[in-house]
Order: sequence, then C-alpha cells, then structure tokens
Amino acid sequence: MKSTTAKLVFYSFVLIGILVLAPMGSPQDLCAATETVNLSVDQILDRVEKRYTNSKFSADFIQKSTLKAMDITDLATGKVYIKYPGMMRWEYEKPDRQIIVTDADRLWIYRPEDNQVMTGKAPTFFRDGKGASFLSDIRLIRQKFDISLEQGGPAKNDLFYHLKLIPREKTLDISEISLMVSRQTFNVLQVKTLNFYGDETRIDLINFAFGADLDDSLFSFTIPPGVDVLQIDE
Repeated sequence: MKSTTAKLVFYSFVLIGILVLAPMGSPQDLCAATETVNLSVDQILDRVEKRYTNSKFSADFIQKSTLKAMDITDLATGKVYIKYPGMMRWEYEKPDRQIIVTDADRLWIYRPEDNQVMTGKAPTFFRDGKGASFLSDIRLIRQKFDISLEQGGPAKNDLFYHLKLIPREKTLDISEISLMVSRQTFNVLQVKTLNFYGDETRIDLINFAFGADLDDSLFSFTIPPGVDVLQIDE
C-alpha cells in the first residue's frame, strides 16, 4: 500500500497546478468583485499574472489523486514553499513523507521510507507544462495552453472564474486543466488536471502567506549518505 501511495503522490505532483485560498473579504468587496463578470480571458490572465509574478509564498496543501483504471483515490497533505522564478519545495507529510525540491535548474525527489532520491534537470522534467510551470512563472500558461472560459458553468453571480486550459503540445500527462479563479483577488483557488487516461488530480492550498521570508537555501537539497540515487533524465 505504501508503494501505491508513493506512486500516486509522485504521479500527482507531475500533473499538479496550484491553488491559493484567500480570505473572502467584506460584502462590499464581494459586490465589487461581481462587477468584473464580463472580463475577457486576457483580462483575467493579466490580473492573475500581476498577482503571482515576482511572488514568494508558503501554504499548506491538500491533494486528491484518482487513478481511474485502478479505481483508487488517495489524499496527501503537507506544506509548500514557492519563490519566483522557478524555486519550489513540497514537503509531503501524510500519508507518506516525501520532499520535492527544485532550484529552477536541478530537481530532487526524496522518499525517506524508500531510502531513495531521484534527481535530474528541472527544465527537462517539466518541459511540457507539468506542475512547476505554473508555480515558477504563471505567465507560462499563455505560452503552453489554449485558454477559454468554461461554458455552461455556474451562474453569473458565482464568485469565481472557471478557465479551461488545453495544452498546445499534446502529451499523455496532460489532456485538460480546469482553473477556478477568485473574482475578488484573482488568486487561483482550485486546479483540476486530467491526463490522457482519465486520471484526475486536484490540489488545494490553504493558510498561505504571500511575501514570506524564503531563503534560497530552502530550495536546494543535499543528498543524504547511503541513499539510492536515480537519475530521472537518463
């Protein structure tokens, strides 16, 4: 079971995007937010990019992963640290400990219970727009996806924009991504990712703190002695 869970967590990380949950604000703020209902996709993305570009933050995350063929759904929780551009640290706490770190050049995936570290070049691993592309530079969304407002969605007084992302470069890893964006703050509140096989990953981040003091050393990793080291890009 631990092996299956570890695979789910790793596989899910390959597909994830990012969710940042913000306080909803006052009733006046919410009313003002609904006035932006007619924003175009480009206008929404302009505001999302303004929110995330040059940002740094930490958050707690909850990740739900479903493998359709195996009819398995798993939950994982932990804490994430993000620093623009390209630096991330995911610390999975439950159900199994795992650390995923990138300094925008190198990538390390450490599984203490397996006594294993996987390492490689981050740009190679994430080249098709998986996971880190959203976290390292939110502007990559425009470059890698065709984006539209989802049709037939919630009523106009809904507090969120619902965006549909279709990758321009077809891969097995990503067939579609759905983003839920706050009309008030333009934070990305939810990401659902589907792959070619119908597997789904949903990730939520809560208790976030923008402007956190994140030293660059947090995004580097020293391989412990005695662990098995696997090269991802070989």
